[in-house]
Amino acid sequence: MQEPIHIIGGGLAGSEAAWQVARRGWRAVLHEMRPARPTPAHRTDRLAELVCSNSLKSEQESTAPWLLKEELRRLDSLLLACARTARVPGGHALTVDRDVFSGEVSNAIAREPLIDLRREEVTALPADAIVIIATGPLTSDALAEEIARVTGAGRLYFYDSISPIVDADTVDRNIAFRASRYGKSTDGTDDYLNCPFDREPYERFVDELLKAQSVPAHIAEDRTPYFEACLPIEELARRGRETLRFGPMKPVGLTDPRTGRRPYAVVQLRQENLRAESYNLVGFQNHLKFGEQARILRMIPGLENAEFLRFGQIHRNTYINAPALLTPTLQLRARPEVLFAGQISGVEGYVESIATGLAAGMHAATLAAGGVPKAVSRETAVGSLCHYISGAGAADYQPANITFDLLPQLDEETRHKLRRDKHARHAEICRRALAALAEYAGEPALPHHHV
Repeated sequence: MQEPIHIIGGGLAGSEAAWQVARRGWRAVLHEMRPARPTPAHRTDRLAELVCSNSLKSEQESTAPWLLKEELRRLDSLLLACARTARVPGGHALTVDRDVFSGEVSNAIAREPLIDLRREEVTALPADAIVIIATGPLTSDALAEEIARVTGAGRLYFYDSISPIVDADTVDRNIAFRASRYGKSTDGTDDYLNCPFDREPYERFVDELLKAQSVPAHIAEDRTPYFEACLPIEELARRGRETLRFGPMKPVGLTDPRTGRRPYAVVQLRQENLRAESYNLVGFQNHLKFGEQARILRMIPGLENAEFLRFGQIHRNTYINAPALLTPTLQLRARPEVLFAGQISGVEGYVESIATGLAAGMHAATLAAGGVPKAVSRETAVGSLCHYISGAGAADYQPANITFDLLPQLDEETRHKLRRDKHARHAEICRRALAALAEYAGEPALPHHHV
């Protein structure tokens, strides 16, 4: 009997990788240490649990996040299919009920006879086996040391944080108004609750935020840089009093129906589950002490009597120095039978983790068949992500979300022709990416389709 492919980590990347291995006819052993070994951020034992936001980002056609999801759909991603089932209103974003989503993924994996789910902590890599390491940012210390030994490189890490969640019944609907920015919504309804600030309450809020007590750091701050796309609100406030108003509290595209004017600042609340029983505070990740969070967040208009189901938290993100270690097929250069996927490889974001899990699963199956993995086309979003984590400058390597900057630029003639139309340039990049994906997959090119 063939030796199974081992996938370590049952998060987004690991679950997708196991599914891709199985659908190619190979046995997979999926190792997940929860619930025997919990993490500081997870609250369930389900596979593919979403720890931070419940948003898989934009579904607006011809954007980079849309392109990545569209490629994954065309590659038959399990997790994108589960996201569609678990979808909740979220404006132009693909937002999901996180419990339904993780439940769908867990059930699909449990029903697949070629996947053996083992609830155990792995502290050493299986010998003489193809292995995908997808343990995410909360890799256990023992396994992190094993990875450091195998790669011959030390760990990198930075701080990341998760947003608070509020009980929907405790939001004052006489103050918070329902609207989507610029009127963009999922199905014609207004998807967000918006808590509007006038100038003086905003200034008081910033004053208290700047004075608030944070949870003490366990690692020296000069060695743990924040990820710039996911800064805690207190860090944003330290960068300037107006920074929040141009970031997560920007009021543009919104009108307060009580005044007929645009608010000075706004906190947006996004639906957490299908029953709309809870909302998360969009972009309000922080690592303040819980008592401080309760005090300061209740200064937000409409949340004066709020009950919080979860406060913001801080956790360590661990990732390898991938450009020095990995090939574009996500294989370890020193040990090609070992592959990395997800946030530990140095991608940031849910869909980016799914994408690298899918790619690693495909490549591992090729290895199992005795073949040589072929990197996903550089013209695609998936391929560009893999190219970034295997080819960016190693000296200052930092996790990245998908952006058009990661994809190859259009030729000079096309750029000149479309120089006045940014949307047309992005649409052309998407068209070329999807055509390249079809060629890579050996399938006829499909037209754009929006799910």
